[in-house]
Amino acid sequence: MDAVDDETRWHALAEQARGCRDCPIGLLGTRMVWGEGPLRPALMLVGEQPGDQEDHQGRPFVGPAGRLLDRALAQLQWPRERLYVTNAVKHFKFEWRGQRRLHKTPAQREAAICAQWLQGELDTVRPGAIVALGATAARALLGPQATVSGLRGRWTTRPADGLPVLVTLHPSALLRLHAGEREPAYVRWLDDLKLASDRLVAGGRPDTGAALKLTNEKGGGP
Repeated sequence: MDAVDDETRWHALAEQARGCRDCPIGLLGTRMVWGEGPLRPALMLVGEQPGDQEDHQGRPFVGPAGRLLDRALAQLQWPRERLYVTNAVKHFKFEWRGQRRLHKTPAQREAAICAQWLQGELDTVRPGAIVALGATAARALLGPQATVSGLRGRWTTRPADGLPVLVTLHPSALLRLHAGEREPAYVRWLDDLKLASDRLVAGGRPDTGAALKLTNEKGGGP
């Protein structure tokens, strides 16, 4: 299947996902947050779920965790426009704390229901390799027994299709640390990500076509 067909399918899947109400998370968020980036990238980064800012803007990794990720990408010299960036879960699960919406981890059942959309992205984007950021992403890609502690900092193979997957922390995990712990943890996290640098530099996969990005309207739905 050529890139034009995959781009058409990508847009069709995103439109289907906008209306997904197969689990309660879809009823809560402001809008569905789909991935963005080029087809056929050397690397796909998969996070856990959108946060508050992602939910408002309709784009992945644009909040505090996204800014930390951007800092790492700059240090690694990974141009974000060459990466496909998405989340395992497409809506923001939260609980109210006063007037703030605080992240709440998706249940395994909720993540499993959302797996159809991540699989659709994998089938149309066709990355060369994947970086799983956090436990929800690791389980979505490698199965329910996958853990960050057991797989962190090394490549493993995705059983479903043989894609190489590198597991590490989600940047939000670093933001939850005390100030004195954060920088050493960031340096170790950066070392994890460096393991994928050779795939981006010598990945052998020229990006195909323009970067794909959805336009999300403000208003009463995704």
